[in-house]
Amino acid sequence: MNLFDTNEQTAVPADDAPKRERPGGRAVAFVVLGLGVLVGGAWTAAYLVAGDKVPRGTTVAGVEVGGREADAAAVALEEGLAERVAEPLELDVEGRSVELDPAQVGLSVDYAASVAEAGGERTWNPGRLWNYFTGGDDLPAVVDLDIAAYERTLERLNGRLGTEPVDGAVSFTSGRPEITEPEPGSGLDDASTAQALREAVVSEERTVTLGLSEVQPDIDEADLDAAREEFVNPAMSGPVTLVFGGSEVQLRPAQFAPALLLEPQDGVLVPGLDQTALDAMVEGVTSEADSPVDATVRLVNDKPRVVPGKPGVTYEPGAVASVFLDLVTAAEGERSAEVEATVQEPEFTTEDARALGIRRKIAEFETYFPYAEYRNTNIGRAGELANGTVLKPGEIFSMNEVVGERTEENGFVPGFVISDGIFREDLGGGVSQMATTLYNAGFFAGFEDVEHKPHSFYIDRYPVGREATVVFGVLDMRFRNNTDHGALVEVEVTPSTPSSQGVARVAIWSTKTWDITTRTSERYNYIGPGTRTLDTPDCYPNAGYSGFSVDVFRYFSRPGSDEVVKEEKIHTDYTPSDTVICRPPGSLSGGGAAG
Repeated sequence: MNLFDTNEQTAVPADDAPKRERPGGRAVAFVVLGLGVLVGGAWTAAYLVAGDKVPRGTTVAGVEVGGREADAAAVALEEGLAERVAEPLELDVEGRSVELDPAQVGLSVDYAASVAEAGGERTWNPGRLWNYFTGGDDLPAVVDLDIAAYERTLERLNGRLGTEPVDGAVSFTSGRPEITEPEPGSGLDDASTAQALREAVVSEERTVTLGLSEVQPDIDEADLDAAREEFVNPAMSGPVTLVFGGSEVQLRPAQFAPALLLEPQDGVLVPGLDQTALDAMVEGVTSEADSPVDATVRLVNDKPRVVPGKPGVTYEPGAVASVFLDLVTAAEGERSAEVEATVQEPEFTTEDARALGIRRKIAEFETYFPYAEYRNTNIGRAGELANGTVLKPGEIFSMNEVVGERTEENGFVPGFVISDGIFREDLGGGVSQMATTLYNAGFFAGFEDVEHKPHSFYIDRYPVGREATVVFGVLDMRFRNNTDHGALVEVEVTPSTPSSQGVARVAIWSTKTWDITTRTSERYNYIGPGTRTLDTPDCYPNAGYSGFSVDVFRYFSRPGSDEVVKEEKIHTDYTPSDTVICRPPGSLSGGGAAG
């Protein structure tokens, strides 16, 4: 071999030789492509046939909608259910029947949504397209429920068919805690009732049978027990003290309880305050006018009781409320709180009132009067004004000051009085009955006779020599409490009637200083009556009787002793009561009177 022969060819490796297409490969490619075209065509054909139609054989709430386009299916469904949906439902609850209008309950069918749920929507989804040809289920309708309308209906049904549960509660209005125990009620279950109505509104069966379920109260026994333990029992455990400046006001549970509240909030009882009741309670132990009120003594159940003085307190309305809830639940020894306030103490304190020593009845006197409405009015009004008067040691009881002027504005009416020795009409007639009764009560209490004036002539229903008349601004009846103890004047008037006398009674309450006895002399120095003949319009006939003199003696002894320590003599001269003869007005000459 010629190594340098340029025509010599070099061998080529087999892997580097040009590849040649095999006849079988080209055939497979054509098959795959053909299948793809076939499947794509079938998919497209299926879409064109079923892409926006409800699967064949499908029913919704028993209405045939299959094979229709979505809009047509919705129309068919609405037509098929319209009569049924409009028909009333009959609700049967444990044997009691109630008819319901679906529209009023808030029930309505969403036809488009029902069709969509049944598969009536345009889609390329192969499963959905396959279901069109192979489906055919009976599906429920989509029922909407207006929540507000349904809740109104449920509330009405529960009010008619069920019973309201009773929440546990605590009330303090009576001055002590009053417990309301919780009790379960009964009612329709919200969720199951709604589901049953949704199903029934599209059903051919129009009767819905339901039972009542037990409904638990929002405030149950556990909530009530917690309120008792955490608030009620501590609050009622004892008094609390409000400190206004330097003045302490103690409040008992019965006083502050009406201001307390336990209000339901989110299923528990939450402590609170009745601001109106709280303000009234604080004003009850302080002065309403922001000025102090002196202590006094008053009869309560026929026994003298000290009425505590009230400091004058000025404070901001919320000042008490800001500390009160914490105060009433505080432990013993910590139930006191300061309230920012301006305070003025009363001049006559509770301690001063106790020191008066008004403990028992030391004197009592009664007088009687004949029937007359003016007497009932005037004597009753005078007694009302005098009743409850408290005399400190050394103070003077003045009839005119206590009762005031006898005017219509002050509650008095016209009645008979003695003027110039004869009877005339004037406002306040009959008040001397009360003056006489008061005078005698002071007489037997041993008080000092400061001023009294007997009637000008004697009136036989009064004790002779121990009676008094009054004329406002002219004559008064006054006695002084010249003992070391205070005195309380109690007055009671029993009105007269056409068949019975009236009674005026006055009692003096104090600590007894004297035992009083009395003696009345024989009448002497008699003076016969005159005769008057009058022709005035206000003339009242009178049968005259004699005047006379009399002496009354008052003897003072220490309680339990017969020894007379001192005595007084009271002398009285009564003028005659003239006979009065009345003539027609203006019938007499020379001034209208004759003797």
